[in-house]
Amino acid sequence: MTALLEQTLEVARRFGRGDLAQRLDQARTRVLDPRMRIVVVGPLKQGKSQFVNSLLNLTVCSVGDDETTALPTVVQNADTASAELVLADPGADPIRVPLPLDELVGITPASPRAGGREVLRVEVNVPSPLLADGLVLVDTPGVGGAGNPHAASTLGLVPASDAVFVLSDASQEFTEPELGFIRQVTSLCPSVACLISKTDLYPHWREIVEADRGHLARAGLEVPLIPVSSVLRSHALRLQDEELNTESGFVELYAFLRDRVVARAESNTRRAVSLDVSSVAEHLTLGIGSELAALRDPAKGVAAVAELQKAKAAAEDLHKRTSLWQQTLGDGIADLAADIDHDLRDRLRRVTREAEETVDQGDPGKDWDALGQWLEQEFATAIGDNFVWAHDRALWLAEVVAQHFAETGAVELPHLDIANVDGLLEPVASLADLESGRIGITQKVLVGMRGSYGGVLMFGLITTMMGMALVNPISIGAGVLLGTKAYREDKESRVLKRRAEAKAAIRRFADDASFQVGKESKDRLRAIQRLLRDHFTGIAEQALRSINDSLRAAQEAANLESTERTRRIAQLEKDLHIASALKGRAAQLVAGDDGAITA
Repeated sequence: MTALLEQTLEVARRFGRGDLAQRLDQARTRVLDPRMRIVVVGPLKQGKSQFVNSLLNLTVCSVGDDETTALPTVVQNADTASAELVLADPGADPIRVPLPLDELVGITPASPRAGGREVLRVEVNVPSPLLADGLVLVDTPGVGGAGNPHAASTLGLVPASDAVFVLSDASQEFTEPELGFIRQVTSLCPSVACLISKTDLYPHWREIVEADRGHLARAGLEVPLIPVSSVLRSHALRLQDEELNTESGFVELYAFLRDRVVARAESNTRRAVSLDVSSVAEHLTLGIGSELAALRDPAKGVAAVAELQKAKAAAEDLHKRTSLWQQTLGDGIADLAADIDHDLRDRLRRVTREAEETVDQGDPGKDWDALGQWLEQEFATAIGDNFVWAHDRALWLAEVVAQHFAETGAVELPHLDIANVDGLLEPVASLADLESGRIGITQKVLVGMRGSYGGVLMFGLITTMMGMALVNPISIGAGVLLGTKAYREDKESRVLKRRAEAKAAIRRFADDASFQVGKESKDRLRAIQRLLRDHFTGIAEQALRSINDSLRAAQEAANLESTERTRRIAQLEKDLHIASALKGRAAQLVAGDDGAITA
C-alpha cells in the first residue's frame, strides 16, 4: 500500500496537483501509523484494570478492593515509561502535566497536580511488545458508578475505537442493563467481544457463560463470549506455563484480536487506499483524456471543450456556498439537532413519569436508594440510546450529502472520528438525598400527645358536668382515639411532603442530565457539520480543479505545432497508461493482489 501511494503521489506531483498530493500524503500517514484503539468498558468492580495489566504484563492501572478507575486511562507504546495528566483548558489545547509513575495508582479527578482544573484523562506511555504492534488500550471508569450516572461518556469513546471489550465477571448472569449497554455498543462498533472475567474465583463460571450465551441469543446479539482470568494469565507469564496461559482464555482473546480486529482494520485500510488511488487516477485521467482527444482530433476536441465547459459550470455551482449539498447539510444538521433534542427529552420524560408514578405508590423515603439506582440506570439507557440514534442519523446525513457528488465518481465518506477522550461528558450531579421518614418512639409519643391533648380536655370538661373527674376513662379513650388520628394525619402529611420532595429531586436530576447531554449533543453536531463541510468542500475543489486543468489543456492543445503535437500525444498516452495502471492496481489492492505496476 505504501509503495502504491508513493507512486501515485509522485505522479500527482508531476502533474502539479498539490491538492491530490495532500490527500495521498494523508492516506500514507494513516498506513504508516496503523494504531488501533481498544476500549475496555463495563460496570464497576468487574476487573477491567486488572485485565489491562495482565494483557500487558505491566502495572499501569489501579487495582484493588478499595481502588477503582476514576479517569479514562490511555495506555500506548513508548521507548521509555512515563505518564501525564491531560487537563482541560477552555479555548486552547489541553494542558499536559507530568505524572510520576508511583502516583499512577489511585489517581483521581481531585489530584492536587491538576491545580483545580478538570482532568480529561491519564496517558501512560510504556514499552510493550503488544502495544508496539499498534494497539492503544483505553481503560474506562465503571459504567453507572458514582459521579457517572450514565454511560454516554463511555459510549462517546466507542465510535472512534477499532474494538471494544465489554467485561462482566462470572459472579452472575448478564443483567438487563448490561444487555442494553452491549446492544448500544454493538450499534456503534462492529468489533465487540464480551469477556467473562474472574473465572478463577467462581467454580460455576461455565454455567454462567452458557446462560449469558442464551441471553445474547435471545436478544439477537451476535457477540463473541470469551471467559478470561487475569490472575491465571499473570501466573502463566511468570511461570512461562503455556497450558495455564491457554486456560486463562487469553489465547482465544488474541485470536479475536487477530481475526476480527487486525484483519478488519487492514481490510478497511486497503479499501480506503484503493478508493483514494482510484479517485486520484480518475482526476488525472480526466485531464489527460481531454487533452489527448483534442490533439488527436481537433473536431472532437471542440466537442470535448464544450462538454468541459458544462462540467465546469456544474462544478462551480457545486463549490458555491449556495449549492444544493450545502443546503442539504445545513438543513440536515438543523433537523438533526431538533430531532435529537426532542428524542432525548422524550426518553427522559418517560423515565421521569415512571419514577413519579413509583413515588406515588408508596413512601419514597424507604426505598430512595434503590429508586435512585434504578433511575440512574434508566437514564443511562435512555441517554445511551439517544447517543446511538444520533450517531446513526449523522452517518445517514453524510450519505445523503454524498449523493450530490455521485457524478464525480465514488466518494469516500468521512470518518466521524470526533468522539475522542477529550469529549467526555462531564459528570452529572447525583440524585439528591431524601429523608428516610423514620422517627423515634419519643417523637411518635409527642405527636400523639399533641393530638390527644384536645380530646382529653374536651371530653374531660364534658364529663365533669356528670360529676366525673377531668381525667377519666372516657376522656382518656377520646384522647387515645384523637392522638392516633393525629399521628396518622401527621404521618400522611410527612409522606406527602417526601413525595413532593422526591418528585422535585427527580425533576432536577432529569433537568441536569438533559442540560449536560444536550450541550454535548450540540457540540458534537457542530463538530460533525464542520467535518462534513470541510470533507465535501475538498471534494468539490478537487473536482473543479480537475475540470479547469482539463479545459485549459484541451484549449492549449489546439495551438501546438505538428511536431510538438506528436511528441505530446506520445507523452499523454504514456501518462494515460500509468493512470490506468494505478487504477487497476487499486482494484487489485482490494482483492489482495500485490502485483507490481510497470510503466
